Amino acid sequence: MTWLNWPNRITIVRIVAVVPLVICLLNLNSGWAHWRHVALGLVAVMAASDALDGFLARRLHEETPLGRFLDPVADKLLIASAVVLLAVEATAVDGFRLPSWVPVIALGKDILVLIGFSLVYATTGQFFIQPRIWGKACTLVQLVMISYCLVAPDLAPFLQPLWRVLYWVASGLAFVAIVDYLRIGNRFAADSVRKASSTAVLPSDSEMD
Repeated sequence: MTWLNWPNRITIVRIVAVVPLVICLLNLNSGWAHWRHVALGLVAVMAASDALDGFLARRLHEETPLGRFLDPVADKLLIASAVVLLAVEATAVDGFRLPSWVPVIALGKDILVLIGFSLVYATTGQFFIQPRIWGKACTLVQLVMISYCLVAPDLAPFLQPLWRVLYWVASGLAFVAIVDYLRIGNRFAADSVRKASSTAVLPSDSEMD
């Protein structure tokens, strides 16, 4: 198994695809009317590739530490760039601008989790990357929220208000995910320190003779 297997290649392509997505979002309110549709297509392809690389990694037994690292990086780059630009007046979808607190919560979640994992590494000397159900649920709802913002102007009027429900749910899940990540990270650090302490006090073979 090499580090550049097919699941990791797909993840890397997804990371690179953030660049054209940002270009589309920056031009949402420019002269060409289809920037929004291209951005929506890119988000859909990137979301599908996220599911595909995970499926291939499990099916081909090619799960790697690099893949476990790159996969959330790709998700965070996509979501961070999208929620920020969709909350800025100059680049937001007309009539469907995200409130400014939505990207604050989304980015704050990732920053707090990164700080927590850094503290775990400083405490244990080990990298702790473990996908959690609440984090996955938050990411999924955030992707749906972004897609809905982009498609909302084309929907029937009675469906358009659903985007408000989505950003409230996404933000709530972000809080739950933060608590869950910090709890599991603290447990991992405590267990590692406990194991290290118990190993340190065990007598050596020479001391027992």
